[in-house]
Amino acid sequence: VQLQASGGGKVQVGGSLRLTCAASGRTTKTYAMGWFRQAPGREREFVAGISWSGKGTAYADSVKGRFTISRADDENTVYLQMNSLRPEDTAVYYCATRTYYSGSYSQERDFDSWGQGTQVTVSS
Repeated sequence: VQLQASGGGKVQVGGSLRLTCAASGRTTKTYAMGWFRQAPGREREFVAGISWSGKGTAYADSVKGRFTISRADDENTVYLQMNSLRPEDTAVYYCATRTYYSGSYSQERDFDSWGQGTQVTVSS
């Protein structure tokens, strides 16, 4: 499965961006989808995840109340609405999916397909 992320860019503090990730390729169910990010000099970290039904979501404490993850009805597209952006949100954002049934939607080790990153830069 291929994942294509888009929607990154430059925004001022307090602004908003919406990231989109579309899964395509071989017919594989995306049981969970998620967003991770990596800032310069830091390890990749979990941002938000969503179950295949969309009923289960998880967020990193640092983004709770500001970011919202959702997925389209086709189950193969996931969005990350980012509001009230802060300079510390600056990072390369990666989308990922879990293509097997059993696992979480928040643990990096459970995601087995990754897309290319999209840069998000928040300036003060």
